[in-house]
Amino acid sequence: MREFLVEITTDVPAGTDPAEVERRRAAEAVRAGELAAAGHLVRLWRPVGELRSIGLWRAADETELHEKVLGTLPLHDWMTFAVTALNPHPNDPGSGDTAG
Repeated sequence: MREFLVEITTDVPAGTDPAEVERRRAAEAVRAGELAAAGHLVRLWRPVGELRSIGLWRAADETELHEKVLGTLPLHDWMTFAVTALNPHPNDPGSGDTAG
């Protein structure tokens, strides 16, 4: 599977019923857990003081990422995504194979 850095910004439309927002947020937490268990959601961060998230995601390719992973999020209709495909770096200390 390929890795992707994904920046997600969620913009709830004005006038949306707060109960609908809470229902979707609760469903979002469940779906995130499912995607993590399936190996698609690896890490997720929220920059301090910001209402966006940055995550490390995995999928076979960018089409699968959009259609079968990000597209299944309950908040998807309210989200914008900035996706960056990643390749391993030869000096990545987490790879266990760093140049030295």
